[in-house]
Order: sequence, then structure tokens, then C-alpha cells
Amino acid sequence: MTEELRGGESIDEKLDTQSTEAQDNEVPASESRRRFIKTAAVATGAVAAVAAGDGVMHELDLVKPAHAAEGGIEDTPIAEKWWPSRWGEGDQTGATNHMTPEVALDATRLIKKGKVYSLGRVYEYGMPLFGQRVFALRIPGAPTGGAFGKNQVIWHDEILTTEIGQVGTQFDGLAHIGARVGAAGDLNNEVFYNGFTTRDLQNSDAEAGSTIGAYGLQKLGMENVKPFFCRGVLFDVMGLKGRMLDAGEEITVADLKACLDRQGMSEADVTEGCAALWRTGWGEELWMKDNARFNSGEPGIGVEAGEWLAAKGAAKGISVGAADCWAIEVVPNPDPNLAFPVHQIFLTKNGIHILENVRLDHLAADGVYKFAFIFSTLPIKGATGSPGNPLAVV
Repeated sequence: MTEELRGGESIDEKLDTQSTEAQDNEVPASESRRRFIKTAAVATGAVAAVAAGDGVMHELDLVKPAHAAEGGIEDTPIAEKWWPSRWGEGDQTGATNHMTPEVALDATRLIKKGKVYSLGRVYEYGMPLFGQRVFALRIPGAPTGGAFGKNQVIWHDEILTTEIGQVGTQFDGLAHIGARVGAAGDLNNEVFYNGFTTRDLQNSDAEAGSTIGAYGLQKLGMENVKPFFCRGVLFDVMGLKGRMLDAGEEITVADLKACLDRQGMSEADVTEGCAALWRTGWGEELWMKDNARFNSGEPGIGVEAGEWLAAKGAAKGISVGAADCWAIEVVPNPDPNLAFPVHQIFLTKNGIHILENVRLDHLAADGVYKFAFIFSTLPIKGATGSPGNPLAVV
């Protein structure tokens, strides 16, 4: 399905001619990810106008919700109003509010052997990257400094150019994903977790109009995230299926429950505030081995499973969702009208964080399905995400 630009040129043709040369460390087929977003927009009729000649989207026609949200919001693509959050108006901490002494003590009870598993990927040249994102490390000088003193000390520094929270093993903050809920052009119609708008995120004083913009977000930055020390639960979907899942293959609630049953567990093991991780095989089979296929789509949870994991209650309501693929959710979505809806269910509506591109094969190989999950993000003020190396301890 193709939407036409003024003059009869298709959107696909226009964006293809506007594409820029890939970064020198970019992997093949990175454009395929951009195409998923582009395809979803075209399929829903979202792209209403593109300025002739510049390829910039200026206006979006939203999909109408089943019912209008409260509070004067007439158009919202994810239906009901999701703010204020369960932790109150103004909260910026989200589901890391679950990180209480009780949750930490529950996690310690799962540590019996003292074995530590690293769940992070190596940050390196050639790893799969989304779109035009960059990872480039340089060592200035050889060595960078010295020699000084009688002891002739020398040293190395590094310069890292990257989207620091959005490459490799990456943690999505609450300012990463939102939803437009009204007409384009009004920053107050772009809403994130707990009702914070793009205007709020950009302005230190919205009434005074003091725009900060490019120099860090003023709300929902990574400095608000609490360290994770909680129970971790692995859903070994690859083990359940006996194979690596395919791109576009949805993990359902039935699949998650079947994983628990196969692993000798029950829904009671998915405690409120825990970290939920699902293994698709996508990472261990394709990461740095077949980057083109890795970037071509992915298996992952769908809307049903996302809502199930996010449900508030004694047995569910996770703090973070993680997977061995680049977006944790099924891409392309079985519903061609949707683009990354689980990101909105987790981050935007429920304040649940997301960890992408984690390693899980060693946990599955050792039959480790419950563990203490430990992770602390970089508290970069105003950042949308963080790199890091999450740990599983048993």
C-alpha cells in the first residue's frame, strides 16, 4: 500500500531518494528497520503531507481510538488516558518505584551458588545498529598523555561518539517513547509517561518559555531511575519451541504460560516488580553473525502479552521487560496498523522500562529461570536511555 506525495511520487520513492550514506560502522540492511516504521505509517494513512522537495513529514493524521480519552484529549492512538500514574501526579521514577527493601530481599533468596551471569553484549564496531545510529570509539594519541615524572607515567583516554543509551545492550528511559494525542505542531499534544509532554521535557519553565531542547531533557531523564535489585524471571521461548523464532512471530500469553509450566514454575513466580526476560534465539544465532537478518525484523511479545506483563496486581506488574532482540516486541506487528505498540504499553502507559539486546543463552543452557537481577543505569541527567551490563546472580 503506497501513499502518494504531491506530484505523484510515492513515499517509498521519496524517502529512498532522500536516504543518506550509512555511517562507516553501520551494518548491512539497517534501512530495513526504517522501512518498518515507514510501512506502518503508510499502512495506517498516517503520512498526510510531506513538504515538496525536503522529505520532511509535517503533518500526521492519527488513527482514531475506540473511545476518546478524558481530560480534553480528543485523539489518542493508544485510547484511554494513562495519566496520572499509579505512583501519583509528577512521578518520574515509574516502575522502579517497585525497588523496595522487600523486593531486594526477595531477590537475595534466589542466590544459592554465588554464580554471576553477565547479560550485556560487548559494545563494538560492527554490532547491529538501528537506522543511522553510530558507534565510533577513538583513542586520541598513542599514548594520549605522558610521559611525566621520574616514573614516566603514560596513559590512554578515549573519545566515544554514539547515541549512548540507544545502541547495543540498551535501557530505554521513560522519555524515549510517547504518543501524539492531538493535532500535529502542538508540543502539548505529544504525551509521555505520567502525562509529561514534549513541552515539559524541553522547558525548564514552561510558562516562561525557557526552551532547553537539545541540551538534555528537563523531565523523565535517566537521573530519575532507581537501581534494580529484584527477582528476574526468564521465559525460554526458544527452548519451548525447540528452535529460533522467526521475524514477525508473536509471543503470546499462552506461550509465556507454557514456558512457566515447562520450567516448573507458575504465575506466582512472576512477582510484582520483577524483571521479565524472554529468549527468542535471535541474539545468540544472529548477533554479529548475520546482522542483515538480525535487522530484518524480529520475534517478540505482542500487545496481549505486553498488557499481561504490565497488569497491576499481586502476581504481575513488572519493573522492566528485556529480550535478546533489538526492540523486545514482534516486528513487524501482526496488525499492520501498529508500530511498536508494546513500547507504548510499557514505557508510556505504565512506566515499565525496557532492556534490549541482552544475552540469555547461558541462562537457558544452565536451566536458570529465576535469579537475582541487578542493574544500575548511568544517571545521565536529561538522557533518554543508558548502556550497561545487567547481571543475573544465582
